[in-house]
Amino acid sequence: MKNRKNIIIVLVTLLIGGLIGWLVKPSENVSSESVSDHDHAMEENQIWTCSMHPQIRQQEPGDCPICGMDLIPVSEDNGVVADPSVFRMSENALKLANVRTMTVGSGNAEKEVRLNGKVVVDEGNAYTQSTHIPGRIEQMRVNFTGESIQRGQTLATVYSPQLVTAQEELLQAQAIKESQPELFEAAKQKLRNWKIGENQIQQILNSGQAIQRFPITADVSGVVTEKIADQGDYLEQGMPVYEISNLEEVWVVFDLYESELGWIEEGSTVEYTIRSIPGEIFEGEINFIDPLLNSNTRVALARVEVNNENGRLKPGMFASGVVTNQLGQDSSEEIVVPKSAVLWTGERSLVYIKSDLADGAGFRLQEVTLGTSLGDSYVIENGLQEGDEIVVNGTFTVDAAVQLAGKPSMMNPDIYKEVLDETFTLPVEARNQAASIVETYLELKDALTEDDFDSAEKFAESLGRKLANIEPEELQEEAGASLAFYKEQLQERTLAITSAGDISEMRSNFDELSTVMIDFVSTFRPVDTSLFVQHCPMADNDRGADWLSLSREIRNPYYGEAMLTCGEVSKEIN
Repeated sequence: MKNRKNIIIVLVTLLIGGLIGWLVKPSENVSSESVSDHDHAMEENQIWTCSMHPQIRQQEPGDCPICGMDLIPVSEDNGVVADPSVFRMSENALKLANVRTMTVGSGNAEKEVRLNGKVVVDEGNAYTQSTHIPGRIEQMRVNFTGESIQRGQTLATVYSPQLVTAQEELLQAQAIKESQPELFEAAKQKLRNWKIGENQIQQILNSGQAIQRFPITADVSGVVTEKIADQGDYLEQGMPVYEISNLEEVWVVFDLYESELGWIEEGSTVEYTIRSIPGEIFEGEINFIDPLLNSNTRVALARVEVNNENGRLKPGMFASGVVTNQLGQDSSEEIVVPKSAVLWTGERSLVYIKSDLADGAGFRLQEVTLGTSLGDSYVIENGLQEGDEIVVNGTFTVDAAVQLAGKPSMMNPDIYKEVLDETFTLPVEARNQAASIVETYLELKDALTEDDFDSAEKFAESLGRKLANIEPEELQEEAGASLAFYKEQLQERTLAITSAGDISEMRSNFDELSTVMIDFVSTFRPVDTSLFVQHCPMADNDRGADWLSLSREIRNPYYGEAMLTCGEVSKEIN
């Protein structure tokens, strides 16, 4: 009976537990579905891919498993952003990509020029001590450099056969000075020419004997910076014995490179430190800049004169200096941005401007004109206004995502989009002019192929003249606008080539010219024959570069004879 009661209690307990479980189960399913939906939404907002390998798609940031590049967020526009040039990223993607921005402001810009130099002897206080007496050095009284000496101090003694003979002539002339005073005076003058003083001459006359050894005395006080002669050396009159310098005044000499000459002038204040005197900052004024540039080191010297009565500065010590320049007028304000914010394509400089959106941020490419480089930042001349918010960290990540989304980016700025999608047929005269431009381009290409700088310069100048003569205004609106665009782009690149100082710089600019010329030919088809677009994967620091050719045969203008056949045909324009 008791067991039956226990069984009933257990069954009732199980029944109640099952009922509670059934009631709770729907609530748990709803919560699970909600969490699942939320996770799924988060996953969709966190899809990451590689700009080089778009087939890679991951739900978290990291490195591409193929090439190792940083993954970028997949475009999330979905028609939300009205402006097609704006790329949208969610707040979550911004955080994961470590994108940081700053608001542009204006203020007084300063440029610091850092200089390296050293302490040297003041050349105005350097003196070469020479001997006035020809003869053999019998004894050196000063035997090492760095020894301090005083004016009139005996430095060495000299035995001079010529001087002994001259003294004997003086003694003989003394005996007949009454009858031949002119001879006696000439004998004394001969000794004076050797810097023999009146007291020594009188000593010879009083003793009646020639002095065998004469002293070399210091003409100035200072420190011996070089010992030129040694004991036993035979010296002619005027030959150097010591270099003596007064170190109470020294120079601190700084090296100025060519790029720094425009920022330093005589009168500029420089703050400098001496490596061997840590913790102390010195200040001086640059009172001389070498007017000549050293042809080997490509530097000029800037000099600061320093009082060194306490002897703390010693020639040879290294110095580091800073000259601060105020840019513009005292009341002017400039826009300054970090270098990390600027994308530089070789010809144009770009930044990304951020705009706030309802569910994230939008980024738009903006071309800017760079001013002075301030070390880690640039002055912006045009393109930005105070209050603009720009990307300063993660700029390349944003650009890679923008490029993958097919929007205007560093490698594909929107300036090209409007003119590359259409082709136009030019009137006969304009078509002949365009054909002549292509012909001159090909002649320029051949000159670079043959390593002929002079001919390349001549053809580039000819190309510039032909571009100046073409008149886009005479064409219909769309064709004229397109031709005007190409004229401007080709002129800019042709000018860069004609301004090049050597063939290497010319080839660097030929890359940009060829890119525009290929588009120009594709748009207007000005020549009747086929043209071949050829590609060298090693040009432009292994980024690759294209050019046009009349023949399939590869003759590389970027390397000439060094790698004449490097490249391949990538396209044919009929």
